[in-house]
Amino acid sequence: MLVKGAMSKLLALVILGLMAVQLIRPLGLPGLRRRRDFWKLAVVALAAISATVLLSHGR
Repeated sequence: MLVKGAMSKLLALVILGLMAVQLIRPLGLPGLRRRRDFWKLAVVALAAISATVLLSHGR
């Protein structure tokens, strides 16, 4: 079982890793074909972490 809050921390680390890779070598996914598109990953990360927090604390 994960420690409380570990899922959002893990998710943040994964997204930061993807952003770093995007800056070094673009991922080539639709919408992520250029290096400057790394900000889109930040928007996805914000939404994913918000959803994680809402699901875990929204009881």
